[in-house]
Amino acid sequence: MNPAHGLIFDDSRFWVVHRHQRYGPFDYEWSKDFCGMEFTYGGRKFGEYCSDDEIFADLAEFQLPRPVVAVGTIVCGTIVRLVLEGSPRHERAAQIEEVLLEFGYGRFLSPSDLSGWDGTPE
Repeated sequence: MNPAHGLIFDDSRFWVVHRHQRYGPFDYEWSKDFCGMEFTYGGRKFGEYCSDDEIFADLAEFQLPRPVVAVGTIVCGTIVRLVLEGSPRHERAAQIEEVLLEFGYGRFLSPSDLSGWDGTPE
């Protein structure tokens, strides 16, 4: 049986589990000009990061539960910050966990969710 809440990571992709149902995959990739990042949900673009002043994300068309939208955007935003800051790969999982706890989404974490994950595609 699937857990009630959680995160499932596979390279740069991740799924949010909410009430035993998986939502995703959320993913990101560098834009074609390498000046920003694009965010996708289920293979469809939902947002992009161009600079600290130009960030766009809209998941409304997918009609996702509010906690899924919150967790998905928190994780995507944290990944962007960590990659742009050049955070060491081995510290990224702990940073994501810290931010989810800070915003009250600790129920989406389990000890195995983030272990060994660094948020960098192979």
